[in-house]
Amino acid sequence: MRSETIARNYAEALFDLGERSGQTERYVDLMDAVAAAAETSPQVHSMLMSPRVPKAEKSRVLGAALQSAPREFVLFLQALVKRGRQQLLREIATEYLALLDLKLNRVRAGVTLARPADEALRRSIQESLSRQLGKQVLASFSTDPEILGGAIVRVGERIHDGSVKRRMTKLRRQLLVR
Repeated sequence: MRSETIARNYAEALFDLGERSGQTERYVDLMDAVAAAAETSPQVHSMLMSPRVPKAEKSRVLGAALQSAPREFVLFLQALVKRGRQQLLREIATEYLALLDLKLNRVRAGVTLARPADEALRRSIQESLSRQLGKQVLASFSTDPEILGGAIVRVGERIHDGSVKRRMTKLRRQLLVR
């Protein structure tokens, strides 16, 4: 089975736990924090990923480190370790966030502009995208001076390229054909 499929299955199980306990949104933060700790802390990474550290010790350390976290969440992480799936922490966090976005009827978009956008323009773009898509849009903005103007919007797998660079390329092709 592919790792995305496995991660999705674990994320769905955790999502069900979150729904039953009423802590769905808290779990996304906890899952992201655990995945970030495993990625950025060499000690945490080596402890979780090392085959030399017994699974029972990994589970004990996780339980001790997450004493303030909900019991179901800690048990979920310990089950991950027991099954040797701790390398999927980031993928599970990503899949969980996608499930939460689906539940809350929101979508994430990447918007690339030629120049940095002020807050009013950012808000305007987000509101326009929300109206067009019929969902709340959570946009992340980046700049790329090479697009010259306009915007490139990525929503999921779809890319809407309204950049001046693309328009000029299209015009050039049309002129060369004639």
